[in-house]
Amino acid sequence: MKNNSISKNLNDPGYSRRKFINISSAGLCGIALKGVTSEGPSNYSGIPGPAFSYAGNGETNLIGAYGEWAAAKMDSTLPSLSFRRKEFTDIEKWRKEAKKRAFERIAIPDLGGMPKVKVNKQYEYDGLHIEELSWELPYGRPAEAILLKPASARGKLPGILALHHHGGDKYFGKRKLVRTSDERHPKVVESQQRYYEDTAWANEIAKRGYVVLVPDAFPFGSRRVMMQDVPEHLRQGLTDNDPENPANIEKFNSWAGRHESTMAKSLFCAGTTWPGVWVAEDIKSLDILCSRNDVDSNRIGCGGLSGGGMRTVFISGLDERIKCAVCVGLMTTWKDFLLNKSNTHTWMTFVPLLPNELDFPEILGLNVPSPRMVINAEQDGLFTLEGMKESDEILKAVYAKANAAEKYKGSFYGGGHRFNREMQKEAFDWFDKWLK
Repeated sequence: MKNNSISKNLNDPGYSRRKFINISSAGLCGIALKGVTSEGPSNYSGIPGPAFSYAGNGETNLIGAYGEWAAAKMDSTLPSLSFRRKEFTDIEKWRKEAKKRAFERIAIPDLGGMPKVKVNKQYEYDGLHIEELSWELPYGRPAEAILLKPASARGKLPGILALHHHGGDKYFGKRKLVRTSDERHPKVVESQQRYYEDTAWANEIAKRGYVVLVPDAFPFGSRRVMMQDVPEHLRQGLTDNDPENPANIEKFNSWAGRHESTMAKSLFCAGTTWPGVWVAEDIKSLDILCSRNDVDSNRIGCGGLSGGGMRTVFISGLDERIKCAVCVGLMTTWKDFLLNKSNTHTWMTFVPLLPNELDFPEILGLNVPSPRMVINAEQDGLFTLEGMKESDEILKAVYAKANAAEKYKGSFYGGGHRFNREMQKEAFDWFDKWLK
């Protein structure tokens, strides 16, 4: 299957200089990506950080007396590859340059060609045809995913890449978004009640007539770090025994949060970034979805809450096959992260040097005029309201300059970090509008 702009970028000489060492054979990458695979801090689950001043101006911020200086660096001019700059008048020329630089900065590892997909199980539940899938990547254990579509569906349907949240829970991945039987793990019940108003949103959008693929992200679920794969001195007495025990899941998730800085540093040493690994693995999931006989590869969307929103920003900005995207609960500016909210976020968020060239919302807008929606919660403790609103204005400006104002929508809801039924309806209607 042709891999469009992604394969072109991976083969580009400018990108190749920085691309990840071949992870199927390099010893360093075996250490960084297989033996040392970790996740995010426990406070990433939506617990608000302190309410620091957004603007700086000598007031308190996360890095004290250095904050005003650092923020001033960002205030002096628009990022060098911002489409809002006056010199960018040719959208395709700008996009080519901006994407090339973004690929260089996030340093996506080369995962080779199309994985061979294994169908481990097929059945029907909740009016849906469900497939439990797995495939091998050059490192780690097999990646697993769940695919859902209406049981009565015939012919090609639009596809959705459904991206699960972080929530400080690395033990679970895809299971956070789906229901495949009447029995749910109590931790999954808790997660779905907390974030999704007790819905499995992947099931709900599949029922509207989509083929929905829900993969485990690196390093969640099937892609999580196994205790047997790390040195004993790092295990802190944990084992892989009785993994579904809720008490053991809590212990693992606590360990995984503390281990994240080790993983992030190891990925930097291996010549990549956490977003780069995320994008690489999500591209493979997208390849698999687009290759299916029951999917119309010209009508592909993606979306997710929180960590799923983060993945949405990067994959929909960098892969033109994503024709429509909805980012939920993960939008602000780099300045907001810098001054106020980096402490409430995982290492999976940050890309060195990229803020000099693109503000965070501008990554989502790289494929303008493809439709994009951002859903914000006004009391979301992961961001300041000012940061969310500024991001909204940035994306409005990007889409207006591309004469596509109707293809961007930013919505604000009261309440905290979540993707509830009301938000889901707006998101699903957006997908229906542009993919059907």
